[in-house]
Amino acid sequence: MPAETHSHRGDLDAATVRALVIEQLAEAFGRDPDDLAPTARLRDDLDADDFGVLDAFTAIETELGERTVGFTLDDDELAEILTVADAIELVLGVCGLLGARGPDRDGGDA
Repeated sequence: MPAETHSHRGDLDAATVRALVIEQLAEAFGRDPDDLAPTARLRDDLDADDFGVLDAFTAIETELGERTVGFTLDDDELAEILTVADAIELVLGVCGLLGARGPDRDGGDA
């Protein structure tokens, strides 16, 4: 799809990406987004299996693909994701927002 006709749903910043990742992980694993601490381990604490992780990241890729032309996640990197924070860091890195400042989930600076 040409960039000039590409669908955008608002600005894509670090806070938006963090919220989207948490929302998609919560949905995929049947959790409340407010209950997903950054240190929560996907497989141990959230009882995620490899298919659940893949489904969650497919949803993230689909959502961000609508906002960022060419956004894709490398399946090999997904195997390295252990925690919610790892997931957020990976997606921020792919978006080019790693290290970007923005409000965290508690309203402070990230």
